[in-house]
Amino acid sequence: MTTVSEQQLLPSAEPVCLIDQFGVPHENPSYELPADQALVDGYTQLIRARRFNEQASTLVRQGRLAVYPSSFGQEACQIAATMVLREGDWLFPTYRDSAAIVSRGVDPIETLTLLRGDWHSGYDPYKHKVAPQSTPLATQLPHAVGVAHAARLKGEDTVVMALVGDGGTSEGDFHEALNFAAVFQAPVVFFVQNNEYAISVPLARQSAAPSLAHKGIGYGIPGERTDGNDLAGLLAVLGRAVEKARAGEGPQLIEAHTYRVQAHTNADDATRYREDAEVTPWLDRDPIDRLATYLGGLGRLNDDVKQRAEAGAVQIATQLRDGLMPEPEVDPADLFAYLYAEETQQLREQAAFLRDELGRES
Repeated sequence: MTTVSEQQLLPSAEPVCLIDQFGVPHENPSYELPADQALVDGYTQLIRARRFNEQASTLVRQGRLAVYPSSFGQEACQIAATMVLREGDWLFPTYRDSAAIVSRGVDPIETLTLLRGDWHSGYDPYKHKVAPQSTPLATQLPHAVGVAHAARLKGEDTVVMALVGDGGTSEGDFHEALNFAAVFQAPVVFFVQNNEYAISVPLARQSAAPSLAHKGIGYGIPGERTDGNDLAGLLAVLGRAVEKARAGEGPQLIEAHTYRVQAHTNADDATRYREDAEVTPWLDRDPIDRLATYLGGLGRLNDDVKQRAEAGAVQIATQLRDGLMPEPEVDPADLFAYLYAEETQQLREQAAFLRDELGRES
């Protein structure tokens, strides 16, 4: 087991930031700026993720989706979380991480199947190494540790990226997962996207810790903090965390400081618990704008890059509109078909009751 000192467990006093909100690079003694091409690739993915968020929100208003928890303004976290992974690594997302799922290679229509109101996740988790989205807070984290532990026992070099929000760190599953991972030195990176709100509850009413990254100390897990709107800083910090986990140094805990610009979901009225004046400063910290400014200063954001990014965004928006506008064909019998290998008596009775009700309506 890797032994670390108390000092090694402590996160940075301030979140790591390599490119500030004005697009100005900052030197950091511990982290280097990612290669320019990686940031250009990241920019195109950010544009695509932003359009995905916008189109999904539009589809909710049109009645094509039941609900959509948007990651608008948090796209840098979404993209960085997948860019640092290898093909054989696993991603365990929350309900707000649809953009990350798509950037991992999952079909956009399949990604939104669950949020459309279907009974299944929409995609094959084993094909893409992406677990089904989790709506209950933090319940995916013990599963993520289990996958990471199993990979270690089998001698694989798999790393698991386990996403969670700030609200999820108040759940028992979060603490159980951290302890499980630390004891068994599971190769998992816990990535906390701290967007300052657990629905309507601000961070100050959730935790009295100096930071959420400090929560790893009690379990012997090193923590780090980073600017969640700085793609460069995210790639550097998450990339190193993945490297450490893969090298056998055990679990890592990363906290990204970002902000939930929009409402919790389309069913939420954020004006009931926060003022617009609180949101406005975060609009100036947009992850796309700052990266565009930086790349533009380097001469790397030319018309060709912009056109390719916009073409990818248009493609995904068109794909969502065309794929989600038609009404899906559903079979009520599917409600009972995949629960047990052999149907129970209770299920048979429920299925018969439903058939009778449907027969009365026809």
